Amino acid sequence: MPATILSQPRPLTCAPSRAARELGIRRREFDLAVHLGRIRTVPDEGGGGRRVPRTEIDRVQTRIDSFRDSVKVVGTAEGAALMGIPAARFTRFARLGLITPVTWYPNRYRAVVWLYLAEELRQFTTDERNTRLLTGRTPEELRDRLRAGADRRPRNWRGRHRGFLLRQADGPWARAAVVAAFLDPGEIDQLLTDPHERAHVRTLRPAPPGHGAPGSPAAQLAEELMTADHPDEIDWLRSELTEAVAAARATGPAPRSAPPTPGAARRPPHSVRPRTSRGLRDWLYKALKSPSWTTDTSSRPLRS
Repeated sequence: MPATILSQPRPLTCAPSRAARELGIRRREFDLAVHLGRIRTVPDEGGGGRRVPRTEIDRVQTRIDSFRDSVKVVGTAEGAALMGIPAARFTRFARLGLITPVTWYPNRYRAVVWLYLAEELRQFTTDERNTRLLTGRTPEELRDRLRAGADRRPRNWRGRHRGFLLRQADGPWARAAVVAAFLDPGEIDQLLTDPHERAHVRTLRPAPPGHGAPGSPAAQLAEELMTADHPDEIDWLRSELTEAVAAARATGPAPRSAPPTPGAARRPPHSVRPRTSRGLRDWLYKALKSPSWTTDTSSRPLRS
């Protein structure tokens, strides 16, 4: 009588790298899909990190072509061609915040290359409210903002990335740490006077997206882009952090000791910056955003 071969039951979840292979997509496409909420993940009960439910893989496989379209990203040249406008006009749209980058990478010259969702660009183009922007002269108000050095790309990206991190945060203290991740350490010191709360929030702070070894120019650039640099954005984040910490305190005090969560990416010690006074920071912001310093390109050079 032939021996019966018992098949092993399929695990209910798998690692993100395995999920990406089964879906036939690159890991960065998979990570972007998670970022956008197109693929659902769950906490890894085995000790940190995230897992992908098998049911989620099966769901995406049934619509893999439309899924790939939904996570396709383009740069300035391809985005401008998709919208049927010159690249210079596309860059102006991005600097004004009319279109929002979804991710970025540093090129070999250590400059930021912003990437945009093709799906969102198509939606912008087909919206009748944008017709005059696509074909007509840029309104004077918008041109004044460009002449003043407006560039909403870093801030808008931070807003998107913060939303992603908040969706993944596990608990009120982790949510507070997400908000703190976009503030300079000096701002956190001002707001969190309790040393245990400050240590716990700093331990839980998510690290910037990985774009190089710790301490490398690419890592420094990621740190710079992650940190709010406009006075009103900083003030808003300070208020949000105060509210988030108050909500966390209501659920329980911060632990006296805050060991790192296994498997979680945390901000390394080298990223802590010297504290800058508000007056000096505001002066630096105005100087760096002046038209003589800012150029109207799709990339921003790393400041030394």
